[in-house]
Amino acid sequence: MAGPRLALAAALLCSCTSPVADANSWWSLAMNPIQRPEMYIIGAQPVCSQLPGLSPGQRKLCQLYQEHMVFIGEGARSAIKECQYQFRQRRWNCSTVDNTSVFGRVMKIGSRETAFTYAVSAAGVVNAISRACREGELSSCGCSRAARPKDLPRDWLWGGCGDNVDYGYRFAKEFVDAKEREKNYARGSEEQARMLMNLQNNEAGRRAVYKLADVACKCHGVSGSCSLKTCWLQLADFRKVGDLLKEKYDSAAAMRISRKGKLELVNNRFNMPTQEDLVYVDPSPDYCLPNETTGSLGTQGRLCNKSSEGMDGCELMCCGRGYDQFKSVQVERCHCKFHWCCYVKCKKCTEIVDQYVCK
Repeated sequence: MAGPRLALAAALLCSCTSPVADANSWWSLAMNPIQRPEMYIIGAQPVCSQLPGLSPGQRKLCQLYQEHMVFIGEGARSAIKECQYQFRQRRWNCSTVDNTSVFGRVMKIGSRETAFTYAVSAAGVVNAISRACREGELSSCGCSRAARPKDLPRDWLWGGCGDNVDYGYRFAKEFVDAKEREKNYARGSEEQARMLMNLQNNEAGRRAVYKLADVACKCHGVSGSCSLKTCWLQLADFRKVGDLLKEKYDSAAAMRISRKGKLELVNNRFNMPTQEDLVYVDPSPDYCLPNETTGSLGTQGRLCNKSSEGMDGCELMCCGRGYDQFKSVQVERCHCKFHWCCYVKCKKCTEIVDQYVCK
């Protein structure tokens, strides 16, 4: 059932060819509350027309898959949270600036940071949809139908209810890529370069989730003897996906558009990126000072680590402007003791610590 519907959705998307402004984004589904699926009425277009940030193609997908929208929002929220964790010690820390564009003008630059944001967002949708299938939240999919791994011992059962990564991947590809595929830019233009960059990074994010999904097993038997095991396909913790994409960010490839309308390496000494790699087409701003044109928020007032020589250190984080020192009181649990049976009791300890913020 899901296959024909996704095929129909793809056909609908092909009819959209007009360029779409990038001011708003489907990321806004993370910032605005979405009705639970059971509150939808089949074919009720007003629900989809009122959701901010959707392109025409994504709005058509919303009409076909209204119950999916709440999980797309959950995927976007988990992606934003992971982005902010991965960049917490960087000058650009994945801050959200409003509820429509979400990250602001900084996403208009085809930088490494933009590449990571697109990748982790696509990964978030795969993650959320795959899990929703397993939990029976969506009518168009169910448990994973992945084939039994060849290296699984013969006496272990392959079954259970696994995360449906195949469906999550396919749906995320249709929905997330829709905004890019409905654009029709001149061959070799900067706009086409950015579109191809976005599609590449979306794919890298989806593949990260797919690659890290692994076999999980549960023991059965008398008194936990584990004489029998049932195994299924399970998503990796999303933190692992974020870690992998952060590694891809660090090794992202600088690209440019060719006259033939394809991305090519700026420096031919490097290998061409695979579908699992991130790419970018613009250099990153330094993010040191607020800049309305680039969308940079600057680093004034950011906490920094005086003893670090890395990006979180005061010298780099504050861009040489210096920093202010202040004392703060931190309250932590301490002297914890286990009491039989069965609870842990702790005291509260206070400590005065030095902290540093950029001027």
